[in-house]
Amino acid sequence: MIGIFDSGVGGMTVARAIEKLCPGYPLVYFGDIAHTPYGSKSIDTITRYSMRNCDFLLEQGAQIIVIACNSASSTSSDALRKKYDVPIIDVITPATEKAAAISRNKRVGVIGTRATINSTIYEKRIKKILPESKVYSQSCPLLVPLVEEGWLSKRETKMILRRYLYPLRLKKIDTLVLGCTHYPLLKDLIQPRMGQRVNLIDSSVEAALFLQKYLTGMPDLRNKITQHDGPSKFFVSDLTTPVQDLASKIFCRNIHLEKINV
Repeated sequence: MIGIFDSGVGGMTVARAIEKLCPGYPLVYFGDIAHTPYGSKSIDTITRYSMRNCDFLLEQGAQIIVIACNSASSTSSDALRKKYDVPIIDVITPATEKAAAISRNKRVGVIGTRATINSTIYEKRIKKILPESKVYSQSCPLLVPLVEEGWLSKRETKMILRRYLYPLRLKKIDTLVLGCTHYPLLKDLIQPRMGQRVNLIDSSVEAALFLQKYLTGMPDLRNKITQHDGPSKFFVSDLTTPVQDLASKIFCRNIHLEKINV
């Protein structure tokens, strides 16, 4: 199975993208909704949660793990790779490679949680690929709670987005990385506020494409993953009506979410 974890429902955008681009692979997903958002927590706490999440996914039969959380990817991916003897894919590497490849004026914006932005990992990785680039980052701590609450088209969400995005518009960026897997759910609000000439990088889609390419070159791993005959499974550490509604919206079908204590 392909194991996927996130601090909440945002990682379901990654799971959905993997379903589309890597069909036939069973998934096991864990959304740590009881502790969302990760982005406002310390590195030690995020790493502890991430290791617990990996332990659970491996117990469920995962042979590869996708960190569908930018906060965990930016703070804990190295620690996870040292501890676990399975391939671990983060959502940051594919997004930075895409941003560096398509930016025309080499002015790139990044929005994310405080943990992701404070890590400066996007800036470092984009500049490593494109040394002459300018990278402008903006933390958006209110967006994850708004998404988790299902406020995808509320006036308050639009006002907060406008406030967060305005400084990046002034920098005349031509590429904006959605540095949180919750943010693709707000793309329809973000694009018109940035303008049609600004490319939006969806880290969920880029992670799925990266995984697709990775599995193509790993036939033995593909066979192990597909040996699991059961259906995909979706677990959460807390379950509310907005979360269930969002899950169905993301997957365009009814999704059975099982609440568990990890």
